[in-house]
Amino acid sequence: MAVGEVEQQQPLHILFFPFIAHGHLIPVADMAMLFATRGVKCTILTTPGNADVIRSGVNRANAASRGNGIGAPEIYITLFPFPDVGLPAGVESIPTISGANEMEKMSEALTRFREPFERFLAEHHPDAVVSDSFFHWSADVAAEHGIPRLAFLGSSLFARACNESMVRHNPMEASTDDVVSLPDLPHRVELRRSQMMDPAKMEDEWAFLQLVNAADQRSFGEVFNSFREMEPGYVEYYHTKLLRRAWLVGPVALAGNTATPVDTRPGTDAERCLRWLDEKAPGSVVYICFGTLARLLPAELTEVARALTLSGRNFLWIITREDTDESEWMPEGFAELMAHDERGLIVRGWAPQVLVLNHPAVGGFVTHCGWNSMLEAVSAGVPMVTWPRYTDQFFNEKLIVEILKVGVGVGANEFASFMDDRSQVICGEVIGDAIERVMGEDGEGKTIREKVKELSKKARSAVQEGRSSYNDVGRLLNELMARRSFAMA
Repeated sequence: MAVGEVEQQQPLHILFFPFIAHGHLIPVADMAMLFATRGVKCTILTTPGNADVIRSGVNRANAASRGNGIGAPEIYITLFPFPDVGLPAGVESIPTISGANEMEKMSEALTRFREPFERFLAEHHPDAVVSDSFFHWSADVAAEHGIPRLAFLGSSLFARACNESMVRHNPMEASTDDVVSLPDLPHRVELRRSQMMDPAKMEDEWAFLQLVNAADQRSFGEVFNSFREMEPGYVEYYHTKLLRRAWLVGPVALAGNTATPVDTRPGTDAERCLRWLDEKAPGSVVYICFGTLARLLPAELTEVARALTLSGRNFLWIITREDTDESEWMPEGFAELMAHDERGLIVRGWAPQVLVLNHPAVGGFVTHCGWNSMLEAVSAGVPMVTWPRYTDQFFNEKLIVEILKVGVGVGANEFASFMDDRSQVICGEVIGDAIERVMGEDGEGKTIREKVKELSKKARSAVQEGRSSYNDVGRLLNELMARRSFAMA
């Protein structure tokens, strides 16, 4: 059987079970679209509120498949009711949580996801399940039903390798130095203690990380939204050193035609962003977005505004989770920069990030180092100013700044959960200098831009027929088909 060839009479059926946050939902939906184009029947299991995040993208993919005559199987979204744990109506995902009390109730709700997941496996018995690593219990449930479980976390392979090093060696406990080295990795990776999860201070989070890691290791394997050329040396390291099975199938947004809602009707924020960018010179705009979870302090917003003023660059700034009034943080004279939309535009809420990053006017991206954002920037060939805040983001910064050398950091040193306030405030001069270093015309900026443009070509090539990510999808599907054929023999 050729790579990626799947029997059309009885297509493989894969269940996708994503975590309830945009950074997990969207790439899983993209992956389902990708697998559907390869002849796989795909079902996404989630709650009504989370289905709303991906439904328009799935509907577009299904309509495009029918209209193009591709004949790809329909992608189904199967719903189960969000558990009644006392959360307000409509609060069904991590980005909608407003405080620690709601976070505690959300944690209780997540434990109740096991029942609908187990029921689906019992009733439909799919050929495989792609479940989020955060649902560590799904590994045992899938095994009980004899169904191979593929773990997916939405992180980089590099970050998972760093986490593995932490879990195995606990280097913070082994060292008292301020700078901690992660042992047994292909590259030298060093972080300040303040940039890392401290097991002594975050006991619950550390225990959870260990559960996740153990569950992923006893699964059939792991799928990553990445491509081999972006993580040099880490595919071989993962397979031969860690003895873990992994398939790199991304960037799934390129192959899956992106599940991110794209509403460009006149008057929408999406249409407004793109129309504003159309009026700017190529490479002249710095784009600022910290994802759907980050909460910026008023003092941090002030320094970002100061940096944009000092940089002299055009800017498109997305503020997604900010409740403070502009009078609390906006420095004097900043509003004038946005008069008549001339130098800057602030959008509160959502923006079509993939379209923004691919717009020729965008020349730099200030990012929190979430993996989806970094992969989208690389795919678009846009250099980054890195400002990590928690989870795997400090690892991702290391990959982008020190290994791939397609970004410049602002010197963020404080690890915290997304619910926590932080004490470190990066000053505007430092942020502005980082922006100038990636967008300036001098040697450093030019070199960074050349590197990211070359990496962009490799990203777009990876998903094409016969290339690395395309072939990894084929190898995975062939293994699953061979497993089903053996079980039926």
